[in-house]
This record gives sequence, C-alpha cells and structure tokens, in this order.
Amino acid sequence: MTDSAYIGRFAPTPSGYLHFGSLVAALASYLDARHAGGQWLLRMEDLDPPREMPGAQAAILRTLEDYGFEWDGQVLYQSQRLAAYAAVVEQLLERGLAYACTCSRKQLEGHAGRYPGTCRAAGHALQGTAIRLRVPDCTYHFTDRVQGMFSQALQEAGDFIIRRRDGLFAYQLAVVVDDAWQGVTDVVRGADLLDSTPRQLYLQQLLGLPQPRYLHVPLIIQPDGQKLGKRYRSPPLPAQQAAPLLLRALRALGQQPPGALHDAMPHEVMRWAITHWQAARIPRCASLAEAQLP
Repeated sequence: MTDSAYIGRFAPTPSGYLHFGSLVAALASYLDARHAGGQWLLRMEDLDPPREMPGAQAAILRTLEDYGFEWDGQVLYQSQRLAAYAAVVEQLLERGLAYACTCSRKQLEGHAGRYPGTCRAAGHALQGTAIRLRVPDCTYHFTDRVQGMFSQALQEAGDFIIRRRDGLFAYQLAVVVDDAWQGVTDVVRGADLLDSTPRQLYLQQLLGLPQPRYLHVPLIIQPDGQKLGKRYRSPPLPAQQAAPLLLRALRALGQQPPGALHDAMPHEVMRWAITHWQAARIPRCASLAEAQLP
C-alpha cells in the first residue's frame, strides 16, 4: 500500500533527551508514514523556554540521525510560529469563544482537574491573564486506529487554557494550528495524549480545520507507574546501541523482527521495518512496563 497524500510527523519537546519511550513513539510514527509511501515531518515543540534543557534540541536531532530516521523538509520550530498562534487566539476572542481568566492554581485546588468556569462571565482584561477556550456540554467520539473507540465529555476538564498567563501558548492550541498548517493527515503518538484528542477535535471544528486520523501507541512506563521522561531524566540514547534498541522498540510495538537482524546496522533494521510494518500488531493497551519488554 502506498499513499503519497499521507503526511505524518514527530514532535518532540526539548525538555529532555530522547528516551526509549519517545523512541517507540517516533518509530511508530516513522514506519507508519514510510510504509504508506508518505512524508514524515519533524517539529520541535519548543514553546516553553523555562522548561527546555540546554542542548536538548541538538541532541534530539543527532539521536534521530544516529538511529536511521530521515525526515522530509526542514525542521519546524514552534518558537518561530508565535504570530500564527496569536492570530488564532485573537480570532477566538473576537468570536466570543475564549475569555480571560485570572484564576491561580491554588484557587483551583479541590476541583479535581476540572475548571469550574469561575471567570467565564467576568470580563477580565486580556493583559496579564490566561486565555481559556469555552467548551460546550457535549461528548466527543473518535475511533483510534489502535485503541478503538474513545469518547470524552469536554466538560470533564472544563474550559481549557490556550494561552498562559505568562504569554506562552498552550500545547493544545499550537498542535492543532501546526498540524493543519503542515497538512498532517495522520497523528501517531503516545497514549498519554489520548484524552487530549477530543479537545483538539473541538478546536479543529471551531477553526474549520481538517481532522487527521489518530493512532496512540502504548506508553513505556517504569515499575512505579511513571512514564519515561517525567521523573526519569535519561541520558541521550547511545548511538552504539541504535540497532538493538530499534529492535526492542519494534517488539514493544508488536512487530516480529527476525533473528537475522541481531547484528544489523540501523539502516538495515529500518529498511526491514518499513517493509514489514503492521500497525494492527500494536498492543491495544495504554501502557507497557519497560522491565517486561523482550
């Protein structure tokens, strides 16, 4: 099967180095695109400078190259797209679909992660405040290619932030704007973002943007249940272990690489994996324990 209209992407956040969990997500995204004969784009989600690790951007690119990934076109840096995000926020404000919020985290304690709508009708000034998107009392459904049918009542989280109080733009906004701008048709990413998808679908609808297909792969977690990259600040993935770790990532994705690839080079592993990729083999679960992977 080939689909020249397929456009996929990988969008790492440079708050740390690539770890095994992000390798699994990157590999699934890459193989799904290349097996379909499509494009694979690379986007750096560098929207939060205070959380960015010095040198992480260069290390991420170097690791991807060492592991045999080849992206199409130039890397897109979200830090260079601020004007586009600002224009969308302004449009949503003008349409009455967003509003200024002065609530602090402390004020919202005790609401179990759901915004109670405190500032919905307050009419606060825009400067120095967060901007929230109004969400309706409705349920969004979509069918994930691996996880199956997923539904969520948007009011479970309530009105969500699209621009922070410090002026930084939120992930939910930027990812929707950039996926549409880059023509992304297929989003392949970790299952930790599964419950973000309904909010993104709603925002896509408001902005009249196309909705990609979604595929969420299981998270790789530590024995205490934490996903890699949170508490576990891993060093860069070693270049000399590229082939073995690629094979391990393939097995985590339910693929069955032959023993003949045991001593192969990274590009040989990639060539086999692109040809033999079967998304239907990905485990239909939200997480996998790293210690139990083959």
